[in-house]
Amino acid sequence: MSWLKRNNKSSGACAEDLALKHLKQQGLQLLARNYAGPRGEIDLIMSDGDALVFIEVRLRRNRQFTSAAESVNSAKQARLWATAQHYLQQENLVDKVPCRFDVVALNSLEANTSIEWISNAFHF
Repeated sequence: MSWLKRNNKSSGACAEDLALKHLKQQGLQLLARNYAGPRGEIDLIMSDGDALVFIEVRLRRNRQFTSAAESVNSAKQARLWATAQHYLQQENLVDKVPCRFDVVALNSLEANTSIEWISNAFHF
């Protein structure tokens, strides 16, 4: 694995750690991390009361083109939806629990970085 890929992977894992800590402080409970399906991966799957929450964590240090939140485009949303459907089928939860898609956006990995949590970021 190249240095760049290792560095990006560890940056992504650090961003997920920060997001997870923030969401746990808000009362969400972790169910799965880095869930992989045939069409992609979901960073965090958590419960928020009776709702199942599929969470995409985005880190964007350079905002020259788009913000971290804006980088979750329609193609990424479709992959997340397909992977969420796979999870629901595997866990026998289809049509049994309310679900939503959230985005957690970070612009740095500093401990005091602002964390933008967008609940119900997109719908299908």
